[in-house]
Amino acid sequence: MRHSSDDLPLALYSAAQVRALDAALIAAGTPGFELMHRAAHAIWRALRREWPAAGAVTVLAGHGNNAGDGYLIAALAQRAGWQVQVLAVSEPRRLQGDAALAYDEARAAGVEVLAWSAGCEARGVLVDALLGSGLSGEVREPCAAAIEWINRSGCPVLAVDIPSGICADTGQVLGVAVKAQLTVTLIGLKLGLYLGAALDHVGRLVFDSLQADPAIVANQQPTAWRLAGDLLPLVPARQPTTHKGQLGHLLVVGGDQGTGGAALLSAQSALRTGAGMVSLATRAEHVAAAQTRLPEVMSLATASANQLHVLADKVSVWVVGPGLGQGAWGRSLLSAAAAAGGAQVWDADALNLLAAGVVHIAPGCVITPHPGEAARLLGISTAVLQADRAAAARALAQRYEVVCVLKGAGTLVADPGGRLLVCDRGDPVMAGAGLGDVLAGLIGALIAQGCSPWQAACLGVWIHAGAGETLAHKGNGLAASDLCDAIRHLLQERAACRN
Repeated sequence: MRHSSDDLPLALYSAAQVRALDAALIAAGTPGFELMHRAAHAIWRALRREWPAAGAVTVLAGHGNNAGDGYLIAALAQRAGWQVQVLAVSEPRRLQGDAALAYDEARAAGVEVLAWSAGCEARGVLVDALLGSGLSGEVREPCAAAIEWINRSGCPVLAVDIPSGICADTGQVLGVAVKAQLTVTLIGLKLGLYLGAALDHVGRLVFDSLQADPAIVANQQPTAWRLAGDLLPLVPARQPTTHKGQLGHLLVVGGDQGTGGAALLSAQSALRTGAGMVSLATRAEHVAAAQTRLPEVMSLATASANQLHVLADKVSVWVVGPGLGQGAWGRSLLSAAAAAGGAQVWDADALNLLAAGVVHIAPGCVITPHPGEAARLLGISTAVLQADRAAAARALAQRYEVVCVLKGAGTLVADPGGRLLVCDRGDPVMAGAGLGDVLAGLIGALIAQGCSPWQAACLGVWIHAGAGETLAHKGNGLAASDLCDAIRHLLQERAACRN
């Protein structure tokens, strides 16, 4: 799923913020047409690096500044001796300002401009300069038909700033969207490039600041940040005298009849993440298997909530929900956990019961919903939630006063204060059962070792996704338990040095 490289900025902006940056640069003395020229040169350089032997370019042009970039790219390709054509999806007479100047420059360079139709021939690299990041409503004709034509062409596609049809704020496909192999985005990274359906459309992502004055950019507070090593805490160092009692006692509560494996995965993950002691409260039927598979875990046959009350004073972190079920047994144990207070990570059926109003969660805990669970917590459909994942993650964090980890491609971490981080690590091999159980145990174990809930959620998501990337070369069929050893190795890279 990853489409970016480590040399990209960490700050993410809304479309309106990037427009404000553009306006600020112009107000500070850089003419708009100069910025357009810088954009065209940056995109032309990226195109030649990606497809050096292509020799031909077809630009699909709309009528805004995105089209202006396209006309200037065509002029550069023409001067370089490539075969060039611009297919105008919008009549050039509609162009205004800098975009009109760009059209005039392309024509003066000898660029052929034709009216687009479905019968046109696609040649070389297709440059999507149709709609840009200002799109808010669904794509209308003739742009919708032109986008379908691009996607059917079989040619390599470069998107200018953002694939046409993708919402720059949410990543939602607005009816239809270009599928690009390369997207060159400009001035500021758009949040929507990292969310939802955009991940299937952006391809490889390249960024160019257009030589923007860093002081001007610094005046614009980002709407979110990419989750990266520079923003992550280090796991506290272990001194020679460190003992297990200083590393927390984590209790996993879950594993109803038939779903004992989920709780075992959380316990295994917590062990490999370095929690000092790990206990498992589960159905009696699962205890023998748990002791055989994980002899280091204290497995407790738990029939009632009263048994959890006895443990409450001994436990520093609770991980509640994996395989818990929504029956009387699960509801009883969840109620006991909620009453116990303290640091807690809620996942799976704990969240479904929370959505049903069976219990309340204490402020400051961590929840780790997948989109279906998150939609139930907010009382909306999964489709509505996926259309704006960032807003949903923030809404969950604020409604329940927790740190919310909204799982999925482009996992989000949000807190009640409005902070939002986006994880662009991971791989499609991670599309399988049990990986969320591993994540819950990982986050819980980091809290047990001294991380705050926010720190543990951010670092846990980053390590979890990195473990999936590490194992992706082995191909599909990744088992959730495969992650645990990889997690252990990646955590070592985030360990603080001893004094």
